Amino acid sequence: MFVPQPFPYQGSKRRLASTIVRWLPRGAARLIEPFAGSAAVSLASAAARRCGSFWLNDLNNPLMGLWAQILTAPRELTAEYERLWDQQDGREREYYDEVRAEFNRTGRPELLLYLLARCVKASIRYNANGEFNQSPDNRRKGARPWTMRRHIEGTARLLAGRTRLSACDYREVLAAATKADVVYMDPPYQGVCGDRDPRYIEGVPWAEFVTALDALNRRAVAYIVSYDGRTGDKRFGRALPSELRLRHVEVDAGRSSQATLLGVAARTFESLYLSPALLSRTTDLSDGSQGPAAVQLSLFGG
Repeated sequence: MFVPQPFPYQGSKRRLASTIVRWLPRGAARLIEPFAGSAAVSLASAAARRCGSFWLNDLNNPLMGLWAQILTAPRELTAEYERLWDQQDGREREYYDEVRAEFNRTGRPELLLYLLARCVKASIRYNANGEFNQSPDNRRKGARPWTMRRHIEGTARLLAGRTRLSACDYREVLAAATKADVVYMDPPYQGVCGDRDPRYIEGVPWAEFVTALDALNRRAVAYIVSYDGRTGDKRFGRALPSELRLRHVEVDAGRSSQATLLGVAARTFESLYLSPALLSRTTDLSDGSQGPAAVQLSLFGG
């Protein structure tokens, strides 16, 4: 099953999305992503026909402007990307700087798409003034236009006409979620950066996030959270508290590339937290239980 990736995005759950989708109750009216990014879980859910509609939100307003173009004008967007891609030929490094400066002035979505395709590790970085300041990966020119077109138009086919877009604080989105919805959250990574992360316009303090999850529990809203993880015995991020009564699932994401560079054969596990309301609605539990004990799932099957 082909699941498109509309743009490269560091931290995307694209490789984990099919595993995450396993935990979604079938026939959910709507899947909400308050920290949408590249919306990998929504795309996988749409491809698997697990949800009827979607709500993508991200506080990054230019990113949501790009999403609006993807869903309403995919052909025009990919034509603009092809123009930018062609114009860089022979002066890629200088051209990238020009596009970045223009994007910081205008916020135009096609410019952001080009920057995401070219920047180091597909990783957005912002300075203290909120300006995009990531450097280019000078080893590559970005996805070829025909590849980008295939993914953008594939994304539009899956999500256009049944997706709401917004660029507001995640708490506003959670306040509007209902018992008929399922919420998937992949908040700004808190493993090493604390509340200020240059990958994001604004961080999410741990205590604030816990309070928001507790409010969802009180309203019996179903949700899944990607939040922390580990490589070998080294943990990243502060775990969510037991008082939330979440089921903790570890997903085997494979060998750590960083550990391999250091000559260590360590595997990376990413955490999922499943809410009580979600567990009451799903029967696709790997061990047949409804308890809070952690289980491990392999990204590669089993």
